[in-house]
Amino acid sequence: MFKSIFTKYITTFMLIILASFVMLAAIISSMMVSYYSDSSDQQIASAADSMKYLLEERLSDYPGENLVAYIRNHSEEVGAYFSALTKYNGDIALFVTDRNGKILAWVGFREPDFGQQPLSEPIMQVIRKGDPYTGGGDFKERFSVPRSVKGMPLVNRNGTVIGAVFACSTSESINLLMETTVKAIIMTCLWVLLAALIAVYFISDKIIGPLKGMAKAAKSFAAGRFDVRVPVKGHDEIAELAVAFNNMAGSLADLENMRSTFLSNVSHDLRTPMTTISGFIDALLDGTIPAEKQEYYLRMIGDEVRRLSRLVAALLDVSRIQAGDRKFVMSAFDICEMARVILISFEQKIDKKHLDVEFDTETENLYVWADHDAIYQILYNICDNGVKFAREGGKYRIRILERDRKVFVSVYNEGDGIKSEELPHVFERFYKTDKSRGLDKSGVGLGLYIAKSIIDAHNEEIWVKSKYGEYCEFIFTLKKASDSQVKKSFEKQAEEPKRLGRGEKKNEM
Repeated sequence: MFKSIFTKYITTFMLIILASFVMLAAIISSMMVSYYSDSSDQQIASAADSMKYLLEERLSDYPGENLVAYIRNHSEEVGAYFSALTKYNGDIALFVTDRNGKILAWVGFREPDFGQQPLSEPIMQVIRKGDPYTGGGDFKERFSVPRSVKGMPLVNRNGTVIGAVFACSTSESINLLMETTVKAIIMTCLWVLLAALIAVYFISDKIIGPLKGMAKAAKSFAAGRFDVRVPVKGHDEIAELAVAFNNMAGSLADLENMRSTFLSNVSHDLRTPMTTISGFIDALLDGTIPAEKQEYYLRMIGDEVRRLSRLVAALLDVSRIQAGDRKFVMSAFDICEMARVILISFEQKIDKKHLDVEFDTETENLYVWADHDAIYQILYNICDNGVKFAREGGKYRIRILERDRKVFVSVYNEGDGIKSEELPHVFERFYKTDKSRGLDKSGVGLGLYIAKSIIDAHNEEIWVKSKYGEYCEFIFTLKKASDSQVKKSFEKQAEEPKRLGRGEKKNEM
């Protein structure tokens, strides 16, 4: 079983190279055998023809001698013919037989033990008819060496077959050539395998080294250490992966810092009102607070309870959003009227800071298609932040415009604004620009994250523009409601009191 990427790479490359060389050896061997066979057939045919011509020409000068007598009386001369024909090709063997297939002379074999048995009758039957013979037959069975055989009849001046000439091709040269070729291929394969092994080792090390570093860094992250980074070398895909990994590590570190800050803020925001509530209740119960002051302190307890309720609601919203459980009921409603109601609810806070308020709309009413309660939550939170972070006597503006069936809602305030390096993070979970809790004493960094999640669920956009030390403006878009959607919503609102009058329970989100 492969245990590492390096082992897999090495094994795969070695198998590919080995298979390639096996295929190459098979192809080369096949081509060599084919070429040698064709060349050998031509050579033995030429040798047989030449030997036939020489013998028939010499025998024509000795009419009184038969073939056997001529071979016996001119053995040296015949041997010279044989040597001349086989001088340049040691793979050719020549035989001369009488008409009955008995071998009279030969060259090309090292003292073969032919015996006195003549060649097989089927071979000689072909020769006696005066036809050439091509094949192996008895030669291969008796001598175990010829690859192919060419036989030609010897004819005297009277046209009578008196014997035969056979030329054979042995396997020695092709076997030697194949052996040499195989050795060369094996040696080349070994050298290539060694070179590939070295190359794959360094390439794999270059790839696996950063991966090992990432694995080690990931273990550090699991242990809570987010300061580990992977070295970036080069400009290839591995380097890009290392950069992305380091960016992820930075994001995890930032998220961990925000999580720690969030837990600290939540702990503070839970502990402070609970301590206040507990102290006031104890004072009311033991009579420390006089009767004429009880209503005042009970109102303070109510404010703290509502503060706790808002915190818990925000946490529940985040949980539902992350789980995908928050459902939205789409309807048509007047966003201008909603903004006016929210603005009126901040009247005391606005008067306290002496803000210069502007409410800018192109029309008295402008209907959008969205979830009423979710958009109210977003607009209320953004308007609350606008009042909270506006400077004393500064401008505070709510603007609602329509462009191309889109409704743009913006909340603008003059104040410290947001630093440019913090702008990309304002919609992240647990992120707070006021880390000192100087102005934002009640927030835990969830409001804008919830707003972004709700707007994304509506397939719309939300963004922020700010110049540090001067202003800040939050803008989001909504889909404008069509006339039919507005009519349908009015009919539903008109039907609601009738359903309640019949005792039907109103659906709650």
